[in-house]
Amino acid sequence: MDAFYPWRRLAAGMLACAALTPAATLAAADDAARFPDRPVRIIVPFSAGGVVDSVTRITAENMAKVLQQAVIVENKTGAGGAIGADLVAKAPADGHTLLAVSPSFVVGPLLNPSIQGKGGKDFRAVAGIGAVPNVIVVPASSPLRTLPQLLDAARKQPGTLTYASAGIGTSNHLSAELLAQMTRVKLTHVPYKGQPEALSDLLGARVSMMALTSAIARQQVQSGKLRALAVTSARRTAVLPDVPTVAEAAQLPGYEVGAWFGLVAPQGTPDAVVRKLADAAARATADPATARRLAELGMDVAPQPAAAFDRFLDAETKKWTGVLKTAGITAQ
Repeated sequence: MDAFYPWRRLAAGMLACAALTPAATLAAADDAARFPDRPVRIIVPFSAGGVVDSVTRITAENMAKVLQQAVIVENKTGAGGAIGADLVAKAPADGHTLLAVSPSFVVGPLLNPSIQGKGGKDFRAVAGIGAVPNVIVVPASSPLRTLPQLLDAARKQPGTLTYASAGIGTSNHLSAELLAQMTRVKLTHVPYKGQPEALSDLLGARVSMMALTSAIARQQVQSGKLRALAVTSARRTAVLPDVPTVAEAAQLPGYEVGAWFGLVAPQGTPDAVVRKLADAAARATADPATARRLAELGMDVAPQPAAAFDRFLDAETKKWTGVLKTAGITAQ
C-alpha cells in the first residue's frame, strides 16, 4: 500500500526529523552551558616574548578566572604564523582551541595565498581585544621635526628617505606604505628580520625613519634618542599624549594603522560558545589590573564581540588588499 502513497513515508521522515530537532537543539544548548569542560588552548603562532604572545598571556590569565577553567597559551611558530593557524583550523570546532591573531592573519594570505587565512571557511571571529599603535619616529639627530617636514623632504628628493620595518607585511611596513600612498610620496623600504634589528639601525641613523611600536617608541623618545612625529592610530595614544596623529599632522582623514589583536576559532564553533568566549575576553580586559598591564605594552584596549570583530577583519582584508596591490608588494 505504501508504494502507492509515498507521501506517507515522507511525512513519517519529517515527523522523525521534527522530533529530533528539539533534542538536538537542547543538546547543543547543554553543551554550550557546560563549556568549557576542560582547559582551553590559545595557540600563538609566534615566538614567546613578543607582543602577540604577551597580550595573549595577559588576557588568558584573566579569562581563566572568568571561565573558571584553565586557559593555556601555547606557541606554535613557523611559516609566518601558518603552522599555528593550520593547527587551529583542523582542531575540533568546540571552542577549546583558539588562535591568537594580529595583522599577519589578514596580510599573510594576501602576500602568500598558500598561507591559511580567514577566508570565510577556516575560522570564525571570536573577539577583538585592542590595538597597539605605531609611532612615526626619526633619530634625534635628524633635522626633521614634524611630519609635514618629512613629507616635504620626500617630495623634494623622491626615494632618498628610507624607513625600517620588522619585515614585509608587518605593521611597521604597512604604516609607512599607507602614508606614502595617501600622500603620494616615494619612501624606500628597508626590511629587517625583526623590530630589534630595525631599531638598532634607526638609532644609528642608518635609516631615516620608522613606524615603531608605541611602548618601545616611548622609551626611546623619553630617553632623547628618537623624536616622535606622529602616531598611526585614529586617536592620540595615552602612551605619548602630546604627539599628534598622522591624520592630524598631515591632514589625512581616514589614515589609521595599528597592531591589533584578537581571537578566532575553527569554523563551525557554536554561536553560544563563541558568545561565552567573547564575554570572557571582554570581562578579562575590563579588569583594572589587566588593563594596566596591557596599557604598559602601549595597547588601547577596545573589546569587540564576534560580529564586530568579523566586520573588522573583513574591512582590514579589503583595505590591505588594495594597498598591497597598488604597491605591488608580495612575500618575495
